[in-house]
Amino acid sequence: MDLNNVYFVIGSAYAGKSTLVKNLAKKQGGIALEENYHDSKLTGLNSREFPNLTYTRDLKDWHDFIRRTPDEYVSWIENVKKECEIVELQILDELLKEPENLTRKIFVDTNISIETLHEISDTGHVLVMLADPEISVKRFFERPDPEKQFLYKLMLEEPDPDASLANYCEILRRINSEEAYNELLNSGFKVILRDEERTQEETVRLAEELFGLECV
Repeated sequence: MDLNNVYFVIGSAYAGKSTLVKNLAKKQGGIALEENYHDSKLTGLNSREFPNLTYTRDLKDWHDFIRRTPDEYVSWIENVKKECEIVELQILDELLKEPENLTRKIFVDTNISIETLHEISDTGHVLVMLADPEISVKRFFERPDPEKQFLYKLMLEEPDPDASLANYCEILRRINSEEAYNELLNSGFKVILRDEERTQEETVRLAEELFGLECV
């Protein structure tokens, strides 16, 4: 694939990746592949080939989802990322085969690994966005996202809601650990740290500068 017009955004939870990708695409007249864009292929995936991605698709009782131990959950997340990478690259390949997309900039909120991005792209086309790991635990259920509120409701339905919530908070701490943060910070790509005082417009301008894009 010719990825010269493709700009990848990776990073931690609550860093603003999805918002940046959407805003950059709008300002630059490009295409936004937003968070979990692989979901567009989910219904057609083979569960034997993609057992982790299809786990929630085929789940019968969502209480089983929240009852997993932190070790089980983290292992699942890591395997989901590997399967996402395959599907996301397929979507990009299909998109880039359309002649009308060859000259448009594509901004991607991606699960593609640091290692793969170093192979297929370069430091001028990948941006890391980071937020304090503790934010993911403290604010997870504050968001109005239907999926997060759905999980919260499931935990309240458990025989011991406090234990269920504590278990999920530990899962969030594991996923958004200091180790994971430092791996992204030291990935070799340019970094934007979350700043509550910075506006969305200022973040877009900063990203344009780091990507070497013309401010339009």
